[in-house]
Amino acid sequence: MTEQIFDADLKKAAAGNILDSLTEWFEVEESRKKYIEESAGQVFIAAKRDGRYAGFLCLKETGNATAEIAVMGVLKEYHRSGIGRALFEAAKTAAKDAGYSFLQVKTVKKGVYEDYDKTNLFYISCGFREFEVIDSLWGEENPCQIYVMYIGG
Repeated sequence: MTEQIFDADLKKAAAGNILDSLTEWFEVEESRKKYIEESAGQVFIAAKRDGRYAGFLCLKETGNATAEIAVMGVLKEYHRSGIGRALFEAAKTAAKDAGYSFLQVKTVKKGVYEDYDKTNLFYISCGFREFEVIDSLWGEENPCQIYVMYIGG
């Protein structure tokens, strides 16, 4: 169901198609373009449905023991179909195989936006635990919730 993509141009094309359709979560065009550009150099896991990429997840190193889910997106018509969970499980395995002990992810704090509340619930359901909220990282209107998970090692 998932595959790791190594070709930089294919990574950017898949990320662009998906993120450009998810403006509720990725509304700032400059940030969206940055995610797409940076995806070329990151571990890139994708899922296909109906002959097209329906979701992807990128991992990046944030410390010698920690990998971060840098960006993740699933086309809206495939939400709640298991793609997000499959991407997460593949990323968790890839991070563990690469020798990382922790995974982290950043999102907007619960209670600020309904769409992000769903995102928070997804990460919690995957086993992430609340670590810290940083109000100043993305601005006070978008308080950054950091979740962490121990994956072994």
